[in-house]
Amino acid sequence: MPPAAAPGTPAAFAAALRAREPLVGYWSVLDSPVSTERIARLGYDYVALDAQHGLLEYAGVLASLTAIDTKGSTAVGLVRVEANDPMPIGKALDAGAAGVIVPLVDNARDAADAVAAVRYPPLGKRSYGPMRSGLRIGPDPADAHAQTVVLAMIETARGLADVDEICATDGLDGVYIGPSDLRIALGGATSTDPAVSDEFEAALVRVREAAAAAGIAVGIHNPDGASAAKRLAEGFTYVTVACDLVHLEQAAGQHLSAARTSGLVR
Repeated sequence: MPPAAAPGTPAAFAAALRAREPLVGYWSVLDSPVSTERIARLGYDYVALDAQHGLLEYAGVLASLTAIDTKGSTAVGLVRVEANDPMPIGKALDAGAAGVIVPLVDNARDAADAVAAVRYPPLGKRSYGPMRSGLRIGPDPADAHAQTVVLAMIETARGLADVDEICATDGLDGVYIGPSDLRIALGGATSTDPAVSDEFEAALVRVREAAAAAGIAVGIHNPDGASAAKRLAEGFTYVTVACDLVHLEQAAGQHLSAARTSGLVR
């Protein structure tokens, strides 16, 4: 039996995710490798870089992935790519991502396309050029397949309707719920509209059950740690706490409020 992979490595993360062990991650939207490096040392299992809605261009993704992998890190770097397309998926993986989160997956065909973009032939169509990932993941295709995960986002009405088929896609490691888009897709007027909470919670159960039936991981984005703990207790296998920009604003606001209690400033 081969030795177990060291904690904090792509191999260990992939094995834990595929075994549906509880995992906790953090979400980053800022192009700030120094702060991302500090977050990666806190004990999170992964740090997800948002290349879809975040403020990172490719150079920022590359620098942040490098920062996540530095000494003392407990985390691996994931990237939510901007589209279900082989080019951004391949670039994120070549830069050293331990996996990709693929947005707007509507059906099993979309899920299969995402898997194909992550796997080398004959399993997929990823082009070979592991410029940085070869130092940490691979460089042999078989090693990359073993150590790299692909996660499909369930965040649209179509994706929810086809979630059983999506979860059954060969080679898919997990699904990831985007709660803001999903709530809007269910008729919410805003990304947090409580008027559709019943429908939203029912949708979460449906996705969890579909993932469990297919034997794959199921994750969800959360606004805070308490919400993440609640979702783990419900049966989600990996949860993300978001995000650096929001937490920066919250911390700055709290300190300002505390300073104002002196009564000497407005």
